[in-house]
Amino acid sequence: MDTDKTIQRAGATGNIKATREDWLKLALETLISDGVERVRVLTLGQKLDVSRSSFYWYFKSRQDLLDQLLDYWRQTNTRFIVEHARRPSATVIRGVMSIFECWVDERLFDPQLDFAIRAWARRSPAIRRALDEADKERVEAIRDMFVRHGYDAEDAFVRARVLYFMQIGYYSLELNEPMSSRLAQVALYLRSFTGQEPAAEDVEEFSRYVEKTLSGNR
Repeated sequence: MDTDKTIQRAGATGNIKATREDWLKLALETLISDGVERVRVLTLGQKLDVSRSSFYWYFKSRQDLLDQLLDYWRQTNTRFIVEHARRPSATVIRGVMSIFECWVDERLFDPQLDFAIRAWARRSPAIRRALDEADKERVEAIRDMFVRHGYDAEDAFVRARVLYFMQIGYYSLELNEPMSSRLAQVALYLRSFTGQEPAAEDVEEFSRYVEKTLSGNR
């Protein structure tokens, strides 16, 4: 199948192209806003103003589309946490700061997508297994970061769980705390997660990263 092909749809402005990315983007938005049960070929096609048959230029079936949404989630939310945890870091403080970047930049970790997958997992044992595997992979990557900085395996594992699941709980509770308030406490968070005192330049560097990221995302 040629995924570079596009489907023409008639509209007020003439022929408009519906791409594979259009289907995926709308399916992703629908998954997040309405849940997996609303990710239906006919419904998506109506919103894109294309025929249902055009879907099959890009996807074998609805299940194929759902599989690709799940893969997208793995390749963003899980991959970036693992990559950031594996980054070389001079100190454990810098290692934790690297993971914090995922909580700041939703291009690295999209909490709405993560909770759409968690809602999906309550309806599907297969998705539940995929979610459990993802949580395990994320925690183990963070644990390994602590181990590299001299923490024993059990201590590293508990610290990793606290760091990771605290953040997931933060999103779950929808604590819309201003970033300025969170930044004011970043040194305390770093000390809590590592047991070490962050240097002033560490906090300043992270604050600059946050400012740059948020301004770039506007």
